[in-house]
Amino acid sequence: MPVAVVLDFEDATLDQYDQVVAKMGFQPGGAGAPGGLFHWVTETPNGFRVTDVWETREQFEAFADEQIGPYTQEAGMTNPPTVEFFAVHNHLTAG
Repeated sequence: MPVAVVLDFEDATLDQYDQVVAKMGFQPGGAGAPGGLFHWVTETPNGFRVTDVWETREQFEAFADEQIGPYTQEAGMTNPPTVEFFAVHNHLTAG
């Protein structure tokens, strides 16, 4: 079952986010990680927020362990994100 994941990165910048995405080999508007169905990012008053939809929580957690954690540390993000999970009732894709 798909899961929504909201990550809040406090005291982090969009420049740091861009560094992490580049390390992952992703391009703006391009394909994301295997298992990822949806991804968007917005600046917040104290950092930035990532909102994703994944095929499964396990796929997200493996990606977080393998890439998000190490790459955010390399980009100088010292605080781990706050992470919330939500069951997805429905999701639509582009036609």
